[in-house]
Amino acid sequence: MQAEIFRVELTGYAYRMLGCPGEAEDAVQETLLRAWRHADRFDAGRGSLRTWLYRIATNVCLDMLRSARRRAHAVDLGPAAEAGAPLGEALPRSAFVRPVADCRVLPAGADPAELIVRRESVRLAFVAALQRLSPRQRAVLILRDVLGWHADEVAGLLDTSVPSVTSALQRARATIRREDTGAPLDDAGRELLERYCRAFERDDVAAMVALLHEDATMSMPPFAWWLRGREQIRLVLEVAGGPCRGARLVPVAANGTTAFWQERPAGPGGAYVPFALQHFEVAHGRVTGISTYLDEDPAAWGRPG
Repeated sequence: MQAEIFRVELTGYAYRMLGCPGEAEDAVQETLLRAWRHADRFDAGRGSLRTWLYRIATNVCLDMLRSARRRAHAVDLGPAAEAGAPLGEALPRSAFVRPVADCRVLPAGADPAELIVRRESVRLAFVAALQRLSPRQRAVLILRDVLGWHADEVAGLLDTSVPSVTSALQRARATIRREDTGAPLDDAGRELLERYCRAFERDDVAAMVALLHEDATMSMPPFAWWLRGREQIRLVLEVAGGPCRGARLVPVAANGTTAFWQERPAGPGGAYVPFALQHFEVAHGRVTGISTYLDEDPAAWGRPG
């Protein structure tokens, strides 16, 4: 079987469904294992190998979601803290929507127009919004609006009717419209982040704060702790300046946009070691959100540990 060629796009599908790259890869591994075990059940006369694999992957994801707690951003887990408040206890990784490297979920060589849609649909804010949908609504929305399947194809995959698919899609779209999923990063946004990175690397808190929206948020998974407001963030950045002094921000392709590994000096000799992954949200010419993932595994991003 040639199922392996679909691994990356299936991982992208599972990531949107589950909100976690590790779980997505587990789901795809289980999908390919089931396909191999039951290869005799595949009938090319009834549909393509790709469609059959998506059916298996959907069932695997739905099984995984039956007992799973909904993943979220820190801002969804409780009220904002005040600067100086303790971080509290670390939550399990399963509490948060996790970032993902583009290479794990975006197939190489995809049609440029198709790639634009897929990039937008793995943005962290959009994946977080998907988690607010029921699992079946999630599958319908991804299959119809992201992957471009016809309603009858989705109905066949989910063993339901076309009217049921249409109804689920309408409800899912209404929910997503109510969520603030932001916009893709454009040239102005990229220039804004470059300015922020330069200010960060020279430890210029005033310049960083000047680039923040007045209602910007800051969070640090795996903690539920988060802040709202430029002034609250300024107080934290001023205190954090010492440990971050001398650090650098290295761009990586993540969630269809650019995230940054914060790397700190490892000692004499100019070596750096990854400390945390920083993800930014940008809107209206300002940074509106900073999420610093303290528990990301550098090896999963091809970074030296």
